[in-house]
Amino acid sequence: MHIHPLITDSASLANLCARLANADFVTVDTEFMRESTYYPELCLIQIADVNEAAAIDPMAPGLDMTPLLELLTENQDVLKVVHAGGQDIEIIYNLTGKTPHPLFDTQVAAMALGQGEQIGYSNLVDSWLGIVVDKGARFTDWARRPLDARQIEYAIGDVTHLAVIFPKMLERLRKTGRGVWLDQEMERLADPANYANDPDQAWKRVRISGRKPDVLGRLKALARWRELEAQSKDLPRGRIVKDETLGDIAGHPPRKQADLAKVRGLSATWASNDIGGRLMAAIESAAPLGADELPPRDDRKPGLGKEGALVADLLKLLLKIRSRDIDVASRLLARSEELEALAAGVRTGLPMLEGWRFDQFGRDALDLVEGRLGFAVRGGKLKMTRTEEAA
Repeated sequence: MHIHPLITDSASLANLCARLANADFVTVDTEFMRESTYYPELCLIQIADVNEAAAIDPMAPGLDMTPLLELLTENQDVLKVVHAGGQDIEIIYNLTGKTPHPLFDTQVAAMALGQGEQIGYSNLVDSWLGIVVDKGARFTDWARRPLDARQIEYAIGDVTHLAVIFPKMLERLRKTGRGVWLDQEMERLADPANYANDPDQAWKRVRISGRKPDVLGRLKALARWRELEAQSKDLPRGRIVKDETLGDIAGHPPRKQADLAKVRGLSATWASNDIGGRLMAAIESAAPLGADELPPRDDRKPGLGKEGALVADLLKLLLKIRSRDIDVASRLLARSEELEALAAGVRTGLPMLEGWRFDQFGRDALDLVEGRLGFAVRGGKLKMTRTEEAA
C-alpha cells in the first residue's frame, strides 16, 4: 500500500479523492480535540483503500476540503468503513449537515462475530492481524503544528490496518450469514438525526428526578438556553452551567436575577451581568411541559410488579444463554429495556420481535413469557427446553 506524505494542498487532495471515488470502499478515521470547545476541533483526517492511504491536514491554510466531504457524503457507490465511528460521523455532520453513507462500522460488525460488546481498535487489530498497535501518540495534542512523523504514522495506521481487516471481516460475515443482521444497525448509525444538536431536545440529556410539568418545562427552557450559549461561545456545555446546577435551578427557580448569587455552581457576577439576565429570561419564558412530552415514569420495570420483575430477570438469563450459544454480543440481540417491556406485556414496537432478531432470540423470549419455554441443566450447562404445554 502506498502511503502519501501529509496532504496540505487542494490539488493533491482533489487528485486523491478522484482516485478513491472509484474504490469499492474507503476506511476513514479522524483526530480531533474537544476538551475546551462545544464543537470538536478537526485536526486530521485519515483515509485509505486497498492501494493507497493518506493523512489530510484540515488546518492547512487554504485547503479546499470539498472533494473529500463530497466523497464521504455524496458518493453512494463507495462504502465508508469506520471503527466506533460515532464521533467521526459527528464531525462530518457538523461540517456538512450530512453523514457518511453507505456506512460500515467494524465495532458493530465485531458484535455479530462474537468479539464482545465494544471491542477497541487495538484489540481488533491484534485479534485479526496479530499486530500490536503503538498507543504512544494516542493522547497527543493533535492541534499543535507541525505534526511530527510519529503522530502521522500512528494516525495512518488507523486506516491502513482497517483496510486489511474489513475484507476479512466481510468474508466471515458472508460465511456465517450474519451480514444482514447489521443492515439496520448501520442505517441507524448513519441517521443524521443522531448527530443533530437540537436545543429544544437538550433537556432530555439532563438527569432529573420527578415528572412535574412545571419543573420539566423550566428544565427544557434552561437546557435550550445553555445549548445556545455553548454553541455561540463554542464552549462545552459544562463550562456554561453543569447539569446538576441546571436541575437545581429548574426545581427551585430564583425569583429575581440578584438571587443567582446564592445559587451553588454559578458565579456571583451572574447576579448582574448579561448572561445571568438571559438565564432569567429563559426561566420566565418557560411553560409547563405538555402531557405528550412528559417522559415515561422513572421506573425501570413499568407495570411489572414483583412477579413481572422476576420474568424480566429470566429473560435476561435467556439472553445470556442465547448470545453464548450463537456467539454474538447480547446487546445486538436485545436491550434490557426491551426485555422489561416484553415482561410487562408489550408485544409491538420491539426490535427483538422483528426480522432476524425474532428468529434468533425474540421467538424464544416470547415463548418463555407465555409459558412455552423453560430452563434445564444438561451436562452441567444451562439449556432452554420446551415445556410439556408447548409440546
